[in-house]
Amino acid sequence: MAWNEPGDGDKNKDPWGNRGDQGPPDLDEAIRKLQSQLSGIFGGKRGGGGGAKGGASLSGGLLGLIGFALLAIYAFAGVYQVDQQERGLVFRFGAAQDVLKDPGLHWNPPLIDVVELVNVTQVRSHNAQSMMLTKDENIVDVNLTVQWVVDDAKAYRVNVKNPEVSLDHATESALRHVVGSSTMNQVITDGREAIAAEVQSRLQDYLNTYGTGIFVRKVNIDRSAPPSQVQDAFNDVQKAKEDQQRFVNQATAYQEQVIPEARGRAQRQIEEASAYRDQVIARSTGEANRFESLLNEYMLAKEVTRDRLYITALESVMSNASKVMIDVDGGNNMMYLPLDQLTRKSAAGAGEIDQTMMDNAVERILREVNAARANSSRTRSN
Repeated sequence: MAWNEPGDGDKNKDPWGNRGDQGPPDLDEAIRKLQSQLSGIFGGKRGGGGGAKGGASLSGGLLGLIGFALLAIYAFAGVYQVDQQERGLVFRFGAAQDVLKDPGLHWNPPLIDVVELVNVTQVRSHNAQSMMLTKDENIVDVNLTVQWVVDDAKAYRVNVKNPEVSLDHATESALRHVVGSSTMNQVITDGREAIAAEVQSRLQDYLNTYGTGIFVRKVNIDRSAPPSQVQDAFNDVQKAKEDQQRFVNQATAYQEQVIPEARGRAQRQIEEASAYRDQVIARSTGEANRFESLLNEYMLAKEVTRDRLYITALESVMSNASKVMIDVDGGNNMMYLPLDQLTRKSAAGAGEIDQTMMDNAVERILREVNAARANSSRTRSN
């Protein structure tokens, strides 16, 4: 049975308080009942009293509900999370606290504490480019990159109004100081790494003095070159220097090659002269000793020594001669001529001799021998 259907004389089935009346529900009565229920929930009294009591109950209930809702919103608004790469800096009534909030969930009273999250692990980059004078009064264009991280979150947020602007100024100051103390050749060639290290050290000192809370991880010099207006002239100068160095290297290589050879030839000539000197001295000393020995022998037997010296000298002279000496006066009619030895000596001294030449030579020798015998016979007969 529906709630608005009549039956059994139950007139309390209508929640709107209509008893036996089939008309629309009374909205005022429904509102009063809702207020009574809310008042009961928040400590009010139920009842169908006058309008003044109902208004007081409604105001107290709404205030309690509003207060509870505001309290819940306040508590929820104080919850926050700190990521793993961040740290939370708490400002209590505008004053920064020394203790930082670690990663995780935290709660702070809103309107009392304000939390600022600072990333302390992100590596950030700052580029700087400037033209400046070197120690030798040359203009050089330098472009570098500074890699940095936040080392102290409190100092980074509190001590300096704009830390990145301070980093820019400190970078340019350090770079100008280091480049101004170096030559152009050092800045653009092999001294770049040393200059970058010195700029990093000086820049870190500046940032520590300012209290920025920034730590410089690395300084890289990306480009260091003369200005574009004089780049062509600078390239010509560099080529001339390279040519000069190449010529110097070639001359040095030639020097290193020629000098040892000349020293070797000089040493060889010195050694040859020393050997010749020792040889001459030794030969002279030997000749002198031999002469003294012969002199002693000559003093003992003059005739024998003189004949022996004569025969020895004659043998040494005639052994190298190509003449044949025949003793005609001895009366030896039969002579033996070692023609084979003579031909071998002649071939060794003048090359190979054919058979015809050898026959002619033998005939000529025989004629000379016969002529010599004839002359000897006529001489004896006379």
